[in-house]
Amino acid sequence: MPTLLRLAGWRFFFYSDEGDPREPPHIHAVSGEKVAKFWLDPVELANSKRLRPDEISGLIGIVEEHRVSFLEAWNAHFGT
Repeated sequence: MPTLLRLAGWRFFFYSDEGDPREPPHIHAVSGEKVAKFWLDPVELANSKRLRPDEISGLIGIVEEHRVSFLEAWNAHFGT
């Protein structure tokens, strides 16, 4: 599970085995027991657990800021 970014106590990553058929490009974010998953094209919250609305908004901003590098890492990893 490649970690792509650590920022503000959050780890952003994707799993090497993202299902069959593979889901569209997305990123997971984890901080302690707080978890979220964001689609990357376009950036959209897929699901979350134990996050407040302001935390989700902050994470959306981070994902939007790093979207291009997340997509490049996804495509490089999965060969798409």
